[in-house]
Amino acid sequence: MSALKDALWQEAREAGFAKMGICRPDAAPELPGRLGAYVDAGYHGQMGWMAERMNWRGAPDVLWPEARSVVMLAEPYAPDVDPLDALEARDCATISVYAQGRDYHDLLKKRLKRVGRWLLEQRPDEAIKVFVDTAPVMEKPLAQAAGLGWQGKHTNLLARDLGNWFFLGAIFTTVELPVDDAETEHCGSCTACLDICPTNAFPAPFKLDARRCISYLTIEHKGPVTHELREKMGNRIYGCDDCLAVCPWNKFAQAARDIRYAPRSELQSPKLTDLARLDDAGFRAMFSGSPIKRIGRGRFVRNVLYAIGNSGDAALAGAARDLLNDPDPTIADAAHWAVERLQ
Repeated sequence: MSALKDALWQEAREAGFAKMGICRPDAAPELPGRLGAYVDAGYHGQMGWMAERMNWRGAPDVLWPEARSVVMLAEPYAPDVDPLDALEARDCATISVYAQGRDYHDLLKKRLKRVGRWLLEQRPDEAIKVFVDTAPVMEKPLAQAAGLGWQGKHTNLLARDLGNWFFLGAIFTTVELPVDDAETEHCGSCTACLDICPTNAFPAPFKLDARRCISYLTIEHKGPVTHELREKMGNRIYGCDDCLAVCPWNKFAQAARDIRYAPRSELQSPKLTDLARLDDAGFRAMFSGSPIKRIGRGRFVRNVLYAIGNSGDAALAGAARDLLNDPDPTIADAAHWAVERLQ
């Protein structure tokens, strides 16, 4: 089977992946307890799907009992500029690096299916299932069990040869492949990711309270954000890269191999006033093929208005005033807040 694993890695590399590791579906028996404690603490916020199907999410061997191996794959997308620089342009929006190009869900799943099809060609009597961030699968602990990296103090996956700018995909298969050694933690005494967080979203190292995380607030949170937190969001309107950007292990980060991950020029520090003018049709047209599209205009323009309110630039107040009577009450609330902040 080692020959099959070597050939599988060759196929994965040709498909565009930078790293591969394999573990058993039951390689992380601590998952149910960790997930239960996280949900019990309320750290998942409005993400009710985390509390649903916890028996599957916490136990991959229950999700698909026939699976014998989990193939974890990493695809890099490191930016060629420091994403923290965009935070200084207060009249412009900052969008998370991963969302400035094409939707990684689509691109990554195609690569996973290619690798999975190859495996089935070698073992036609076996089966596979591929997962990219949309199923009850805890990719990061499985990736650590498969030796790809470790979950850092910011809870994202880190690798000594990739930094933390990479996507994860999983192939569950009934083929019993040789497994890799699990990775251990190499953060040491560094607390850069914890110290930079604008909202103090980390109650302790290796623990994230999503309810205070800007990525969660801009993407998952529905309705108005509390005044305390919206004031700390700055000009971040979709996601937040602060804790990723400061990690020292990024000196080993690798650039994206697919040009479709390259940032679209119109999503690199776009003007807040331009984004505030988007109606529903304009929003859907602008973000076609982008992961941003899924949050809808309401949540998106809400975030833009928070950024306008945080800009300190009275010249932007007109864009907020235009939305004071928006039919979406969350947008109207954000517009009133922004106008008051800028007066």
